[in-house]
Amino acid sequence: MRMNVAVGLGITEFPFSGAPAFWRWVDLCEAGGIDSLWQTDRMVSKEPILECMTMLAALAGRTRRLKFGVNVVSMAMRDPVLLAKQCATIDVLSEGRLLPGFGIGSPRGPEWATLHLDTTTRGRKTDEGLEILHRLWTQDSVDFHGRHYQLTGASISPKPVQKELPMWIGGASEAAIKRTAKYGTGWQGGPETPSQIAPVIAGIRAAAKEVGRQIDDDHYGAAFPFHFGRADDPGIPRTMEAYRKRTGQEAADYFAIGDAATIIERIEAYVAAGAQKFILRPMVRDDEAMMAQTRRVIEEVIPAIAARFPKQPKAA
Repeated sequence: MRMNVAVGLGITEFPFSGAPAFWRWVDLCEAGGIDSLWQTDRMVSKEPILECMTMLAALAGRTRRLKFGVNVVSMAMRDPVLLAKQCATIDVLSEGRLLPGFGIGSPRGPEWATLHLDTTTRGRKTDEGLEILHRLWTQDSVDFHGRHYQLTGASISPKPVQKELPMWIGGASEAAIKRTAKYGTGWQGGPETPSQIAPVIAGIRAAAKEVGRQIDDDHYGAAFPFHFGRADDPGIPRTMEAYRKRTGQEAADYFAIGDAATIIERIEAYVAAGAQKFILRPMVRDDEAMMAQTRRVIEEVIPAIAARFPKQPKAA
């Protein structure tokens, strides 16, 4: 079966001793065939976490092949004009390698309370922000009169290099499904298991058809944590328990822990559910572990996935 299955890596915390170790990891991903790198959006944290848009700009200058994105930008926390300008600039400087993802942000995030933001307006602000992004990327002058944003004659230049800059949408609620169908060029899963993403993807396809749109089959994605090793290795039980408490779900259904066959089997389950793009999250806390886990993805997982799912030829 020919598909456009692609494997990327994602991080939230900064599990490196410093910038040199981070760049060694990026260089390994660039040379080793990792499809893309993804940074979670967090502005307030006690743990070290990179600011997502700044990280993407740095990746644009360091790499030549890798794509990169945010999983996902919390639209309700950011000014849409500034965000549109940032995305366009990064896309220009990377020659079209940006894969931006957008969502309403988790209500459990510390930013809402710390910054005194209203969680009840997340959805409406996100929808208005997505409309502004798309129009600024494609129109020379934008007037917008919404509940949360007002623009008169707004414009940005240069425009993104990609003719239609991707707009990956996150979230699995009914509102997120409708938002993806209306604005998205793709959908990126978060904490959903294979059985949970199947109805979401089906719902997006049906909702998109109702509004006269279609999202490409290879523009549905999934994400999951992985670890080459044992479930009782240091730090793993704590991470799995934190997930169980946060979501109320069994961690074993979401985390892929074992050998390459375990990770490949999990990818295959997601593919069967409709996903073709993947963000694998290494469960690591130091430089050596990050490099070792990434090498095993490069050497054991990517070749097997390429053989199992040959690429679909690009249209002329």
